[in-house]
Amino acid sequence: MTLDPITLTVIQSGLQQVCDEMDLSFSRAAFSPVIAEANDRSDGIYSAVDGSLIAQGSQGLPVFVGTMQYSTATLIEMIREGKAAAPKPGDIYIVNDPYLGGTHLMDVRFAMPVWRNGKIFCWLSNTGHWPDTGGAVPGGFSASATAVEQEGLRLPPVRLFKEGVLDPEIYGIICSNIRVADQRIGDVKAQAAALYVGQARLERLLDRYGDETVREAIGELRDRAAQQMRAYVGAIPPGVYRSTAYIDSDGVVNEPLEIRLAITADGERLSFDFAGSSPPCAGPMNSVLATTHSSVYLAMRHIFPDVPISAGAFEPLEIVRPEGTFLDAQYPRPVSGCAAEVSQRIAEAVFAALVEALPDRVTAAPAGSSGNFALGGEVPEEGRSYVMYQISGGGYGGWAGGDGISNGCSTIGISKAPPVEIMEQAFPVLYHRYALHEGSGGAGRHRGGFGLDYEVELLKGTARASFVMDHGRFGPQGALGGGDGGVNRVEVTHGGATVVPEHLSKAQDIPLAAGDRVRVRTPGGGGYGPPSERDPASVAEDVRLGRYTAAEALRLWPGALPD
Repeated sequence: MTLDPITLTVIQSGLQQVCDEMDLSFSRAAFSPVIAEANDRSDGIYSAVDGSLIAQGSQGLPVFVGTMQYSTATLIEMIREGKAAAPKPGDIYIVNDPYLGGTHLMDVRFAMPVWRNGKIFCWLSNTGHWPDTGGAVPGGFSASATAVEQEGLRLPPVRLFKEGVLDPEIYGIICSNIRVADQRIGDVKAQAAALYVGQARLERLLDRYGDETVREAIGELRDRAAQQMRAYVGAIPPGVYRSTAYIDSDGVVNEPLEIRLAITADGERLSFDFAGSSPPCAGPMNSVLATTHSSVYLAMRHIFPDVPISAGAFEPLEIVRPEGTFLDAQYPRPVSGCAAEVSQRIAEAVFAALVEALPDRVTAAPAGSSGNFALGGEVPEEGRSYVMYQISGGGYGGWAGGDGISNGCSTIGISKAPPVEIMEQAFPVLYHRYALHEGSGGAGRHRGGFGLDYEVELLKGTARASFVMDHGRFGPQGALGGGDGGVNRVEVTHGGATVVPEHLSKAQDIPLAAGDRVRVRTPGGGGYGPPSERDPASVAEDVRLGRYTAAEALRLWPGALPD
């Protein structure tokens, strides 16, 4: 059977719509602001044979592209080997084990098979960031963890829903190991409901076009995505492209970690080799293999955004396993920083390596930090405890067509910071500042965008603050002669004294009392092209608008302002 282009396009759009509706259902039903408002989640459709990606929601986090594919494949293999229970219609598995295709423990994945005529047609899977999964500190971002058990509860694939019914015993085990457990039922049911919505929409599509027609379309779409990516890869001049990216520290040893990357283009494929990167680290900045792969995939998605999302888009990309480095974490290495921070340093390394070969497509480095700030506390007079999780944006890198975006979402996703009003309503905090991090854009022909500058005060009770961020020591890299972006700055005011964490962007268990404040200024993007080539009028306009002081502008763009 040969599909006509119209039918193929309609089915492609139909599969995409299934995923988009799952995304929307998940966010609208979830209780936690990090999912309901910040959209830190993703949904997709995966092959029943090998777990490979068929489609993913357009509003889902790109970093989950590779990890959900990897975890679904691992689940299928474990079922075949008898290491996980065989599914029945209505079953939903839960898993957050980083070493089974995950990210960090807070990213909890659900997976459900879709049955047709007694056989599994495909799997639906989603991931949502839970505000807490136990561990040493509220929120799970233990900046000085030295083993994964210190980061929270680790779950292998188990059936949380059995034939459509929530298993109270497994759910009870989970709730007994996490903070603010009474709120999790809202997120759990929202996550399951999203899969049920996806199942209903997919069955409607299958009923309309027939299982075999949809199956053929899925195969054709995968082949076309591979062809399109291969065509783009083939246009890259053959050669070896190298770069280096740095992580501030691992949170335990106060020394930088190094990502070394060599990309080999041969006209057919791109090979990514991280040999020479730092060895496994003591702290939580190790990356599991699935996240390392997904980081490369999402970087290539940024460069070639018009290639449809499917497993086919990854076929021309070969990633050499980075054995013996911190980018191939093995149990029991801690990994809480892998998805939100290390992944973005990997993407930065990809951008830095390819910008010379693809100057019209690749930008200077973006902020590259999710700004993970967790605050766990108690309000005795109200008889309640809470876990607040704040993510934040930063500046994008300048590019061939202009300046970088200011306060954009992180490289790894579309997540946005929850609205200040929602955070103040849900938690005992007050935001005194929420503005651009002025002066943080890297100098260049096209400057980088600006980061975010916010300050939050604890109003009641006591709390403990933890941070797992990055780019506090080194700013995002400039490209093709551009300057680096401004660094991440964290300040904590406790008892009237203001301190900066020893590791600059990482700390845990900082005690706060009512009246204490935390201020975070996120990184700006790197500059693109030589600063000497910037239009003086643009420099003057930035000064007029207060984005830089006159002194800053003269230092970054000498001679651009009149005497």
